Amino acid sequence: MFERAKKVEPAGVSYGNRWFEPYPFFAKEARGAKLVDIDGNTYTDYWCTHFAMILGHAYPTVMEAIKAQAEKGWHFGVAHELEVTLSETITKHVPSAELVRYTSSGSEANLFAIRLARTFTKRSKIAKFEGGWHGAYDPLHLATKPPYGQPPSGGITQGSQRDTVVVPYNDFEGFKNRVRDEQLACVLLEPVLSAGGGISAEMDFLKALRGYCDRTRTLLIYDEVVTGFRLGLSGAQGFLGVMPDLTVLGKIIGGGLPIGAVCGRRDVMEHMDHLKYSGLDYAYHGGTFAGNALTLAAGLATINVLEHQPVHDHIDKLGKMSRDGLNAIFEKNAFPAQAAGVGSLVSIHMINKKPLRDVTGYAMSDHQQSKNLFNYLLANGILVLIPEMLHGAVSYAHSVEDMRKLLSTVEQYVQTRH
Repeated sequence: MFERAKKVEPAGVSYGNRWFEPYPFFAKEARGAKLVDIDGNTYTDYWCTHFAMILGHAYPTVMEAIKAQAEKGWHFGVAHELEVTLSETITKHVPSAELVRYTSSGSEANLFAIRLARTFTKRSKIAKFEGGWHGAYDPLHLATKPPYGQPPSGGITQGSQRDTVVVPYNDFEGFKNRVRDEQLACVLLEPVLSAGGGISAEMDFLKALRGYCDRTRTLLIYDEVVTGFRLGLSGAQGFLGVMPDLTVLGKIIGGGLPIGAVCGRRDVMEHMDHLKYSGLDYAYHGGTFAGNALTLAAGLATINVLEHQPVHDHIDKLGKMSRDGLNAIFEKNAFPAQAAGVGSLVSIHMINKKPLRDVTGYAMSDHQQSKNLFNYLLANGILVLIPEMLHGAVSYAHSVEDMRKLLSTVEQYVQTRH
């Protein structure tokens, strides 16, 4: 299958992250916490569809909602009730959300959030943090991994990134030194770095950022594409208690189907309202598949389970079990690694320097050791994301036995490397 794929897709995959040595497997079906490839091999899945599948694959009530909606029509291209219902649900749970607009991906949602912030503040400069991942929008697609001064892709012009100020995570003094006297439209951050290694923003740091934004009339934007509805129904902002002005959502609110959303303060969000604003006071937003009915039906069904089942208690318990267990294994065997993460998010840094407060853990990690462990886990039926920086998420379908298998497999690897 890989040979076929290489003839019609660059690198034989539809996304570079899905390639790994010596070749990627091709999924055939997925149920619960398990993926099955076309050769019949079964894997316990911590990739979780890039963290979107909080309930696990093919959760029965979500499947039923998708089937029921498909019979009525899967995309209308005009307004429909599901948009209103999901928006009401989001505004009920997400503290900063007063109004909501949908996109087809988290990348698009970040794009529109930045445009909205610039429209509202009449400023151009934005600040984003080292290690923060916000998708492929040119002004944000930088400083995702070392070297931070070099874009991670060709085709990105210096002009497109001229108004982006890259700042250090969990370092307010460093933030101020980099920003200096710039008049910022917004400060954009992941309250928990996802691809950056599961590092949480510290409370004092968030409070200092909130104060800075209030003083300078700068908008604070949280990218909660990963943490939204994963760290509880109120996301990271409810978990951490420091409110942004705008929030970017994705993944879980679509039940595993393509989605993104921008939500936040009414006075800011209203600048997307073409009935109230025009010209340079209006922030354009749109998209053929924005508010896709099939996606919203899946998202509502997913959130309904989160509201009525002990999902977060279960996944957070297993997340803590995995992090504590991994760190105990590394310490007992004097192995230079440590686990990080929050709630149901888990990452492994191949470095024993503590504490991990920013992306230096990724920069200094032994990436070859990380790849070796990735391959060992894969050979033993365990899938995590990605070879160079191991991280994963726990779903409602994972069990204590799955965690024990993960821990015992990692311990076997560690012992073979001594």
